[in-house]
Amino acid sequence: MLRLIDNRLNAITMYRLVLYYLIFLAGVATALSVWHVLAFDPATLVVSTLFLLAVCWIANGIFARTFRVPANVESVYISALILALIIDPARSTHDLWFLTWAAVWSMASKYIVAIRGKHLFNPVAFAVALTALTINQTASWWVGSAPMLPFVAVGAVLIVRKTRRFSMVISFLTVSLLASLLLSLVNGGNVLGVLQQIVLLSPWLFFAAVILTEPLTTPPTRNLQIIYGAIVGLLFSPQVHLGPFYATPELSILVGNVFSYLVSPKTKLVLRLKEKIQLAPDIYDFIFTPNRKLSFAPGQYMEWTLGHDQPDSRGNRRYFTLASSPTEPELRIGVKFYPHSSSYKRSMLAMDEDSEIVAAQLAGDFTLPEDPRQRLVFIAGGIGITPFRSMIQYLLDTRQKRPITLIYANRTVSEIVYRDVFERARRELGIKTIYTLTDVERVPSGWQGVIGRVTGPFIMSQVPYYRDCLYYLSGPNAMVTAFEQTLLALRIRRDHIKTDFFPGLV
Repeated sequence: MLRLIDNRLNAITMYRLVLYYLIFLAGVATALSVWHVLAFDPATLVVSTLFLLAVCWIANGIFARTFRVPANVESVYISALILALIIDPARSTHDLWFLTWAAVWSMASKYIVAIRGKHLFNPVAFAVALTALTINQTASWWVGSAPMLPFVAVGAVLIVRKTRRFSMVISFLTVSLLASLLLSLVNGGNVLGVLQQIVLLSPWLFFAAVILTEPLTTPPTRNLQIIYGAIVGLLFSPQVHLGPFYATPELSILVGNVFSYLVSPKTKLVLRLKEKIQLAPDIYDFIFTPNRKLSFAPGQYMEWTLGHDQPDSRGNRRYFTLASSPTEPELRIGVKFYPHSSSYKRSMLAMDEDSEIVAAQLAGDFTLPEDPRQRLVFIAGGIGITPFRSMIQYLLDTRQKRPITLIYANRTVSEIVYRDVFERARRELGIKTIYTLTDVERVPSGWQGVIGRVTGPFIMSQVPYYRDCLYYLSGPNAMVTAFEQTLLALRIRRDHIKTDFFPGLV
């Protein structure tokens, strides 16, 4: 069942999943209003939601044209729907001005409150905090109510599973709950009442799944994300205050955003395509010329936004690992194309010289360990080879020798890419490279590599001291999961297995 869920989730981007989730919650809220479970007029709720969608769409279009950056339609709808779920529906013209003010500022913050092209704050949190300061109207966060809780919880689990921000979300939930309970005890409050309040009658789960995990304002690595979750969780507790000023959900995330900005790479690049090279029948290398030097660790990834007409349901953003080394002057990504590719992939394939793409949100822990003596095993499937190309090219350029075994699995020999880099690393650095073909019926005569899938006995036969190694796994989600299960069956410790991951469709 979990594998079926993962396959379904893998078919859509993270942003699209959040959008579907918010639409679902808006529909549920409307139905509950019709049945008088929620104290809203359903017509008013629908009108307010449509009004927010329209204002956000218009405002974002104006700002995008003014600042000459690609407009992301998904983020517009997501922000509008979040606002609809946390601000009470408008009952008067005065309330419509409140909605307008919040909607415009949620869009404006992405363009105006930005440093080097990267917005600093969660757009919705910034907007509702600003409305409280300027017009003295606040968000009620009504989505955090007992009738909505079952529906919020189901979607929250799916989103956290998709983004794999488990550690960050658990950190937030744990710290916010403990802080509320401890402060309640100190103040002589009712612990059970506080527990009921935070779990059943607050936007606790919704906030964790949708606001906390917003990728552009979260730190880039797991340890920093845990700290980030703890900071926001502490401030999320309603008992936390500084004199007469009490914490609110939006203020807690804004403080967390400041922390995230301080510890994150400040990167947003508009890149021009220098060259497009076909590496295999369905794999291309895209080489871009950056307008400034990008500092990154080999193996990290970025979010790539490609503006194009009529994007399909998979949107205009993807996450790609940088296949280039930090020592190279250009930025390189390897991309696999399928017969029925998305509008994004079709537009990408049609790019020519001087076409532009926006790269931002440098992140990822899938990087080399500090200890150069640590034995490493890289296992890649298909286009999952890109982070290893980055790492090995870096080691070549810096003349670092490390005990590495690379296992590279493909269906056919024509799908093997970056072979020149790996062969040079074998000669100059002693890196052991094992190519294996999984389509046994299409193995060419004279093939010098291995035939078959990567199994436990395969690893045991090819990797001496296999239990002492640190394993890096990269490739399609199903393949990485299979590799991970194989290693666990060999009694490899979980903390010795690192998996490459992108919070969206590649």
